[in-house]
Amino acid sequence: MNERKADILIVDDTPANLRMLGGMLAKQGYKSRPVPSGILALKAVESEPPDLILLDINMPGMNGYEVCEKLKADERFRDIPVIFISALGETEDKLRAFSAGGVDYVGKPFQFAEVEARISTHLRLRFLQRELERHNDHLADLVAEQVKEISEAQQATIFAIAKVAEARDFDTGAHLQRVRRYCRALATRLKERNAFPGRFGGPFI
Repeated sequence: MNERKADILIVDDTPANLRMLGGMLAKQGYKSRPVPSGILALKAVESEPPDLILLDINMPGMNGYEVCEKLKADERFRDIPVIFISALGETEDKLRAFSAGGVDYVGKPFQFAEVEARISTHLRLRFLQRELERHNDHLADLVAEQVKEISEAQQATIFAIAKVAEARDFDTGAHLQRVRRYCRALATRLKERNAFPGRFGGPFI
């Protein structure tokens, strides 16, 4: 997927910020979806998971930290990168943002060039992660297929060896029966000719 066609969810309770970020992203070729609250953000993610989220912190009802924590608690959405954009500039605010699961933090007022650079970086990382996951899944399928083929080959080999052993047992048994008949016939003829007097006194079985 081309990162320029990525779907970006913008979450901010200030309409002006939504319009500004949405317009700037659209000019760069991104698909942007603006929502004005944390509650609506969670519904938007549930409806259609975005490729990245730009998330404000101070919002009524549910702040950005809570939104991010809820997303990261859901295995379906925990890998979506979240970039916080906030006027809060204290170190504690940034640490809490990262602790909640954010991948980056941009302070307000911001330069869009910085925002776009960070978006591009995290989208590229996300897409590379997806490619790696697909590659790993493909490798897992190949390994499973190879194991299956080896197992089938082993079973076929064991079956073939068993059939050979069975055939050899049958041939050996038939050979012994033939040898036994030949010996009996030979002994009978020798007895009839009295070739070895006293050696063939009883009946032959």
